[in-house]
Formats: sequence, structure tokens, C-alpha cells
Amino acid sequence: MRKRAAGFACLLALTGAACSPTGDYDGTSGRLVRTSDLTLVQITEDSIGGITSETTYGSKAIEAALPGFTTEGIQTAEEDRTEWALAAFNSDGFQVLQIFKGNDGKVRTVHGVTHHLQGPNGERIGMTFGEVGSARVDCRVGNNLWRGMAICKSQGHPNVELVYAIPGYQGPFDQLPASNDLFDAELQRILWTPKS
Repeated sequence: MRKRAAGFACLLALTGAACSPTGDYDGTSGRLVRTSDLTLVQITEDSIGGITSETTYGSKAIEAALPGFTTEGIQTAEEDRTEWALAAFNSDGFQVLQIFKGNDGKVRTVHGVTHHLQGPNGERIGMTFGEVGSARVDCRVGNNLWRGMAICKSQGHPNVELVYAIPGYQGPFDQLPASNDLFDAELQRILWTPKS
């Protein structure tokens, strides 16, 4: 049940609605933890954990690339459509990654969906646009299922994108939010695509 709940919390962000980065609590006050120093998966330009451009799409290959993780098929959303993907869960049952299949039978793209992973510049789910230091010029407005979200390049890493949502944002949805709104936007997903 925990696996499905973790996945559902992140699906809310796909529609532009605000959601918590994960269901992890700090253990003392019962408050949600916004970011963490615990890194389960490191994202670099060449890999996300043990997944590389050569990784075959399939449970066995992905579990071999991510020791201690299990996979399960889920339906989730990308910017333009929903599709089936493999979700990777850590040993506690929390969803960490969503892995999408390419036409060549390899991994096409991977979405990081928890603050227990780290982007190539130290980005973590739950950080704000201002904390990450993203530049407006490196961003575009999301479309369709990611309407109203900002999709930005990770500085110096063209194959890594950062997807930001603004809690309670009311539009307009055909352009990036005003700078003061964008500054407080929260990182919802980190997208890694193998370099071609």
C-alpha cells in the first residue's frame, strides 16, 4: 500500500496541483521533510544511479543497475501523455524513480520523484527555483499535462531537466510565471535522458 500512496502523491504534481515531495516525516514533529541529506540515487550527465544509456528496459536489468531496489509497472504522466513505466522502489517501499522505455528496447528517460536523490548540481526534489539557482532563460513553460509548470535545464547538463510547480498557481498557463512566482516554485521532478 505504501508503494501506491507514494506514487499517487507525485502524480498530483503532474496536473499542476501542489503536492508534498514525498511522504517522509522528520521523526520528531510529524512534519514532512522538504529535503534530505540522504542520497539513494546520484544523477550525473552519464547515469542515474547505475542506469546508463546502455541499460536495457526491463525489471531484471533495472534492478541489477539499482541494487536493493525493486520495480513495478505503473501508469504515469509525461508532459504530453500518460503511459506505462517501471517504478523503482527503495527497500522501504518508497518510489524513487520512474523509468520509461525507448523504441530501441533501452531506457528512454528516467524521472526522479523523491528528495532522496540528488541532481548533478546538488538539486533535490522540494528545493525552490531560487535555492537551485535556475535561470529563467534556461526554462520553458510546460504544456498539456504539465501545464503551468516550468521545465528548466540543469546548469551545465543539457540532458537533465528540472520540472517546477508553483503551489496554487492560477495562470496564465501559456507563459512562464512572473519572476517572483517562479523564484518560489518547487522542484517536483528531475528528468534524465541518456546522451545520444
